[in-house]
Amino acid sequence: MTSSRSRLCFMALACSTSTDDDDIRASNFPMNPSAALRCSAAAGYRERSASRKSRKDGSAVRYLQFGITIYDPARATPGFTLIVPNFRNEAYLIGMRGEVLHQWTNLPLRPGNYAYLLKNGNLLWAGRTAEGCPLQAGKGGLLREYDWDGNVLWEYRDDNQHHDFRRCETGNTLYLGWEAMRPEAAARVRGGQPGTEHKGRMYGDYVREIDASGTTVWEWHAQDDLDIERYPLNPLVHRDEFAHANACCPLPNGDVMLSFRRLSTIMIIDRHTRKPRWEQRDDSWGMQHDCEMLANGNITWFANGHNTGQNPFSRVIELDPGTRQTVWEYQGNPPWTFFSPHISGAQRLASGHTLICEGQWGRVFEVTPEGEIVWEYINPHHGEQRPGVFANWVFRAYRYAADSQEIRGRLGSLGA
Repeated sequence: MTSSRSRLCFMALACSTSTDDDDIRASNFPMNPSAALRCSAAAGYRERSASRKSRKDGSAVRYLQFGITIYDPARATPGFTLIVPNFRNEAYLIGMRGEVLHQWTNLPLRPGNYAYLLKNGNLLWAGRTAEGCPLQAGKGGLLREYDWDGNVLWEYRDDNQHHDFRRCETGNTLYLGWEAMRPEAAARVRGGQPGTEHKGRMYGDYVREIDASGTTVWEWHAQDDLDIERYPLNPLVHRDEFAHANACCPLPNGDVMLSFRRLSTIMIIDRHTRKPRWEQRDDSWGMQHDCEMLANGNITWFANGHNTGQNPFSRVIELDPGTRQTVWEYQGNPPWTFFSPHISGAQRLASGHTLICEGQWGRVFEVTPEGEIVWEYINPHHGEQRPGVFANWVFRAYRYAADSQEIRGRLGSLGA
């Protein structure tokens, strides 16, 4: 049985009341090793030698270990997992036992905020520039495509780019950006904490699609294309931003699915009309991240559970957009043992399992449809500029099969 004391230890380490977004500072989480160990001792926790077997719980104190903490070879989905530590200029492709099999090092900037492999095996990466919009939560600015050997093959810079970027099937690139809102548009925004604009100004999201030469081929602007009054901000957030998009997912028909953190809303934008053709808001999601459409047409996302007015816990949700019913959900057991107030994501694997990134703790783990953990990795790569702080955040993580287009033939005998 988990004691109330261990629960309090976890909550003290996990919760912050000083900010609402993805740039939650490591300094707001004073989780130094000695304090964490004291909490571990208070909880009476001891990691057993059988820790590599599958488990259903998500005990917070297990995060004191790093690397592989659970591995069930008979049931875990084989593949290679891409890890991009949030405070290091590196990207790692690891094996199922946590060994680094390939890496991109000496990247020019801190990530902004992640990277992933394209079907040609190249790495599409974003770096965090110093220029552009003064907002910092999720900032990027430099998009680059690297080959397997770390050579830059393509580059595009927009200092206002933030959070997400995707390579479309057409070869174009879709990304999120910020722009200063016109005063009359900002005045229409409802909700948020009064007087919390950034130096009296509010910034809004835009979505831009560019071709390989960097020419804009399509744009969408929140201040122009949304009926602003219909989308009030969460009452606890600042009014410096409308509405903190953190995911842009291009759909096969050209439409774009967006996640708006400060609205707790997922929305599909019609490419031609630029108006929402489907949307769902649920404040119990707690300012979600990483919406993805599955091959079956269902939508998954990471529901952070932040600013919900209850004991915080996160979930991964799969929803049928036609019926608007939840068809699958993962949460910790007990719920508060799985919680990341910001960043984070989930990937549905070909096996039917789900790879989950609990970003605040640098925890990446695989669960079965029944919610059993069969693989778990805690990012051991901490930010050098954050001594004594558990700044091992991971924005998202992805796994690639050995015979996938992304990997095939690129890891010698390891890649089919």
